[in-house]
Amino acid sequence: MLYFHRFFLFWHIMKLIGILTSPYVRKTRIVLNEKIIEYEFVLTDLDSPDSIINEFNPLGKVPCLVMDDGKTLYDSRVIVAYLDTTTPVGKLLPNSNRSRADVRCWEALADGIMDAAVLIRLEGKRPAAQQSQEWIDRQMKKIHSGLKAMSFHLGNRSFCHENAFSLADIAVGCALGWLEFRFPGIEWRKEYENLSQLFDRLSERPSFRETKPL
Repeated sequence: MLYFHRFFLFWHIMKLIGILTSPYVRKTRIVLNEKIIEYEFVLTDLDSPDSIINEFNPLGKVPCLVMDDGKTLYDSRVIVAYLDTTTPVGKLLPNSNRSRADVRCWEALADGIMDAAVLIRLEGKRPAAQQSQEWIDRQMKKIHSGLKAMSFHLGNRSFCHENAFSLADIAVGCALGWLEFRFPGIEWRKEYENLSQLFDRLSERPSFRETKPL
């Protein structure tokens, strides 16, 4: 969905609204960097009722991309798919339907792990008496199942899809990075050596180094 905002009619470069610690925002920033697309990163405070995001995304979620004509895109999967069509530099999605679907499936799996992890973190912010351990356990099971599936499908390859860097690797790298950042108690590196090696390779890329959450 395109959402139009009159205040950005005269912007000449794209603006990405987000926060530094969101894995979905990081995925979008990495895609922008890999494709060498000029943009401005606009930080917002999601906890503030006056957050700028509320003016551009009716759901109040990040990331949100404000394009140079003032129209907006939201949801990281929508944004990165669009960005990959804007320039042939650093192509991240294959042309063939089958290969494209495979890469998008990797992205969905990685995003699913991030979704579950975010839900656990949000549940942990509720008063202790209102937290549901059953809910937390259910989300944690999704994380471990997702990690197991990613490790299995990666096998001994250097990258997720056909031994070439793609959006699949970006999504997986963001998921693993967020687990390492927010859930150090999940020792996925010990259990899945191939994921650990993949993450180390990805972490050497400038786009990953420059967007590492602190």
